[in-house]
Amino acid sequence: FPESGTWHCFGACNTGGDIFSFIMKKENLDFGEALRLLADRAGVVLAERRPGDVEEADALDRLRSLQAEATSYYHHLLLNSPRAGGARDYLAGRGLSLETIRQFELGYAPSDWDALLRYLTGKGYTPAELVEAGLIIAREDGSGYYDRFRHRLMIPIRDRRGRVIGFGARALDDSLPK
Repeated sequence: FPESGTWHCFGACNTGGDIFSFIMKKENLDFGEALRLLADRAGVVLAERRPGDVEEADALDRLRSLQAEATSYYHHLLLNSPRAGGARDYLAGRGLSLETIRQFELGYAPSDWDALLRYLTGKGYTPAELVEAGLIIAREDGSGYYDRFRHRLMIPIRDRRGRVIGFGARALDDSLPK
């Protein structure tokens, strides 16, 4: 189906997919081989992998996973925590429906100094990863860490593929910045 870039076998195998899965099945290739074959046919030069590319990609995937976990945590608190009542009232006052809140996965960061830190380290993430993701801050005296966002309405920022890459936040009191 050229218009959608997909295929389907209506025969015995009854499978389908995209151009890569088609070439993989037809030519008995793995994904990397199919990618190289199609790139060659299209005149596209693929960059060779350098040492460390796999580790870098894995670290980036881990940060994306961390951001997704933080999004789920904040969103759950906004929808369910009694402490997020003020945030829910604020959103209702701004005319945002529950459907919109769910669609954009808006969230609430509690006022605790280390709620997100405790939650995410309990999920197996390290403080160093949380610092790199911009979610916690190291104390100046070196005695530990604290959550960057406290008592804030959390707004996930997404890349073009819809993955959370950071957060905007709105203060729910007179603290600065808003």
